[in-house]
Amino acid sequence: MTEVHESLGMIAGNGVYPATFARAARSAGVQRLVAAAFTDETDPVLEGLVDEVAWFRVGQLDKMIKFFTARGVTKAVMTGQIAPSNLFNLRPDFRTIALLARLKTKNAESIFGGIGEELAKDGIDLIPATSYLDECIPGPGPVCGPKLKDPELATAAWGFGIAKEVSRLDIGQTIVVKDGTVLAVEAFEGTNEAIKRGGALGKGKAMIIKVSKPNQDLRFDVPCVGSATIETARDAGVSSLVIEANRTLILQKEDVIRLCDRHQISLHAHAGS
Repeated sequence: MTEVHESLGMIAGNGVYPATFARAARSAGVQRLVAAAFTDETDPVLEGLVDEVAWFRVGQLDKMIKFFTARGVTKAVMTGQIAPSNLFNLRPDFRTIALLARLKTKNAESIFGGIGEELAKDGIDLIPATSYLDECIPGPGPVCGPKLKDPELATAAWGFGIAKEVSRLDIGQTIVVKDGTVLAVEAFEGTNEAIKRGGALGKGKAMIIKVSKPNQDLRFDVPCVGSATIETARDAGVSSLVIEANRTLILQKEDVIRLCDRHQISLHAHAGS
């Protein structure tokens, strides 16, 4: 069970994840939420769900840390993504420049890990991004929509191994497959664009497979699906979505269930090896 912290800082990216987390943390008993939000990324709806919020540009690391420390924040959580293009189009302060200079590789995982190290230097510990969200993480088996048949389960198991290897190589965490063929692999363009490309090639029978990285750091970059994922799958003509059981967040769960049932999209959680 996640420890309930009286006060918690939020590093809030885009999408519905920050708002979902804020509501779950409140329900769990967190008394005070202090959020660092990002211009052109964070949904302003978050302002109504937290006690205090300040807005930053991506790359203003020192300013963000000083904002937290001035308010006595010692625990923080990363929620939501930053658009990949913004990670490579920073306007960094001196602390961010120093962080980037010492990284051997500059990808989302290394940058977020470096941010965690910088926070720790000032007495702020990152807690897992899945904290307070146990109800959003399904175990193995059918989740909603039509159940996969045996041939589809075989395709899921085969594709899962490929997706894991792709994620191990730090290319992406999502692939699109059909009948033993990989149609699309997520890279810099992001999940939705990969789904669109794969769906167009699959002509209504494609399967999305989304996994965590091997040794996934649950403090950040946790795989998520939400209603936008299902809508993208529907528009692309994808018939099924396979996620990694016990490692993937389903946000807007009621909406996801409704959309899968309406559009006959199978959502299945695969146990892996």
